[in-house]
Amino acid sequence: MSTTTPGIEASAARVELAIGGMTCASCAARIEKKLNRMDGVVATVNYATEKASVSYQVGVSVDDLIATVERTGYTAAPPPPARDPLTPPADAADGAGPEGDAADGDLAGLRQRLLVTLVLSVPVVLMAMVPAFQFRDWQWLSFALTGPVVVYGGLPFHRAAWTNLRHGAATMDTLVSLGTLAAFGWSTWALFLGTAGMPGMTHPFSFSLSDAADASSTLYLETAAGVTALILLGRYLEARAKRRAGAALRALLSLGAKDATVLRDGREIRVPVSALVLGDRFVVRPGEKIAADGVVLEGSSAVDTSLLTGESVPTEVGPGDTVTGATVNSGGRLVVEATGVGADTQLARMARLVEQAQSGKAAAQRLADRISAVFVPVVLLISLGTLLVWLFVNGSAAEAFTAAVAVLIIACPCALGLATPTALLVGTGRGAQLGILIKGPEVLESTRAVDTVVLDKTGTVTTGQMALQSVHTAPGVTEEQALRLAGALEYASEHPVGRAVAEAAAAAVGELPAVADFTAVPGRGVQGVVDGHAVIAGREQFLADRAQHLGEPLAEAKRAAERAGRTAVVVGWDGAVRAVLVVADGIRPTSAEAVRRLRALGLTPVLLTGDNRAAAASVAAQVGIDPEQVFAEVLPEDKVSVVRRLQSGGRTVAMVGDGVNDAAALAQADLGLAMGTGTDAAMEAADLTLVRGDLNAAADAIQLSRRTLATIRGNLFWAFGYNVAALPLAAFGLLNPMIAGAAMAFSSLFVVSNSLRLRRFRTGH
Repeated sequence: MSTTTPGIEASAARVELAIGGMTCASCAARIEKKLNRMDGVVATVNYATEKASVSYQVGVSVDDLIATVERTGYTAAPPPPARDPLTPPADAADGAGPEGDAADGDLAGLRQRLLVTLVLSVPVVLMAMVPAFQFRDWQWLSFALTGPVVVYGGLPFHRAAWTNLRHGAATMDTLVSLGTLAAFGWSTWALFLGTAGMPGMTHPFSFSLSDAADASSTLYLETAAGVTALILLGRYLEARAKRRAGAALRALLSLGAKDATVLRDGREIRVPVSALVLGDRFVVRPGEKIAADGVVLEGSSAVDTSLLTGESVPTEVGPGDTVTGATVNSGGRLVVEATGVGADTQLARMARLVEQAQSGKAAAQRLADRISAVFVPVVLLISLGTLLVWLFVNGSAAEAFTAAVAVLIIACPCALGLATPTALLVGTGRGAQLGILIKGPEVLESTRAVDTVVLDKTGTVTTGQMALQSVHTAPGVTEEQALRLAGALEYASEHPVGRAVAEAAAAAVGELPAVADFTAVPGRGVQGVVDGHAVIAGREQFLADRAQHLGEPLAEAKRAAERAGRTAVVVGWDGAVRAVLVVADGIRPTSAEAVRRLRALGLTPVLLTGDNRAAAASVAAQVGIDPEQVFAEVLPEDKVSVVRRLQSGGRTVAMVGDGVNDAAALAQADLGLAMGTGTDAAMEAADLTLVRGDLNAAADAIQLSRRTLATIRGNLFWAFGYNVAALPLAAFGLLNPMIAGAAMAFSSLFVVSNSLRLRRFRTGH
């Protein structure tokens, strides 16, 4: 499925800008609108991550983009110099580094402003709400405490409102600033020019409109102080929750080793990971992180890959096996040759995919952003209309003012702006922890509609490696004897079938004897002398040409193996056939369970393979796929045709594959899932990458994607519902402005907290 941004050619340059000064979804919508008005520019601005993802054509520079953002009233910074994701900055695990330090500094400053505001505003609210606290001249103490709250505590809102006003725009900060300044200004007038400053004045508190008949004696100091404190509290909790939501990506970026022990001129030298180059040989001792992607040259060990794949079971590795940077060597000493460093490592690719996903927007969020962009001006008109209607209906300036301010305060569109980004942050971050990489929000929408999942057999349902399945021997011959002689002979072979026999033999009987006079006949078999026996192994005809013929029951064992689509290796020595070894591509242990889980998700599993029908039918039966859902003997170039045929039949198709020959089918499918153990071409074409290389991860990925999409939809429902329900209540005088401020702060907090529930997602459920 294509992921090219509409309106931008594939050759367009891309940049991600850090945006400063945004305080609500309306800010993001304004910046996005200004950038998209530039010729050859397509931009997406994410309020939660405070970043703009921009594609631009020749003739537009990054400086032009930054200048446009600054003219809109915000700040923009170009991306920092590229850093090796396997080389974390100091204290990166705690979210430090340039970006982490800045975020922590902003959070600390907001916390300090909030604490000062709370200390000053709590007495003001208590005196206004509890008449028993209203001592003589209490209103003047309230005034003295409220002034710093409105000026210092509300400074971020006033500053942003003024900046937006200079650019002819209005945002949520405009509503808050206008509401709190109006409340404080009214109270100042009532104290100095009205009757509210008279000694002994008392002021009843109501959760709805005040019943005061004399507007000059009505104070709104608790509204100015309380709303400022509550909205600051909401901002702080929102910022802290957003910081937690992005923790998974920061943790991913901090996984790597900081240095490596490189072998140079026979000596071990400790160097920073950034100094590693392709082909370097480095040593990994027990307990150390592997510094880069590579191939094991010496040693054997168990490698803990849980940090990248979510799998708790260590992987055994030895010479010739590949290892991934940032995984942990749990056992022996390894010597590894670097095959991927810097931006070419698997961890770097994972980080890029996660960042790209978190900067995108679902279709529902784009609608919410359009609403947010026009929401604030509409609210200002509603507030003005509320004021005029109340004045016309009952002539009470105090009640009219209260209702108008409540409308201003409660109509914050922040919850709408946070609905998708926070869920994406948490969902994609949790996916990265579990070895599931989601390319973007449009992928989430695809998973909901998928009803068919096409599984490539080799490397997906099966391991992709030949393995010995069974041993059948003639009377008087032991299984150990057959494996010892056949394994020793095949140990000298380069054929995958021969290697499978040799590995199984070594595991079963231990050290294998040497072979003499070894000869290989391509496509037919091998022969040699082992322990004084003339041993021959291969096709039945290869042995028959040497007067060695199959007898029963070995002939029946061979026929049964071939009916199941397996490979039968006939073994003879000393002039007679002595055994039949059955070799096949082994089925992954979790494939049957994964197929069951995919069915439970409402998907129809389809098996796709180039193997013969017997082999395909055997695999399908073992994992639980219906015979009519098997496509066998399909050439690599015809895999796309099968996907198209299913789509033309009205099915919405997901494709799971791992090889270069799967790339086109993955791109054609409505949803492409690439096994992380596969090729780069497959992963590039897919929408989801399953780092674990386990088919169960496909079910986990679809479950997580659907759960994330459901969270986004739930967030948007409650955010829309809140504004639809709250505005009429405020306009009809059923909400005190301070209560409206609390409700507004709660709506944003609810959306973020609901998204954070995705952190508890577990695999296999």
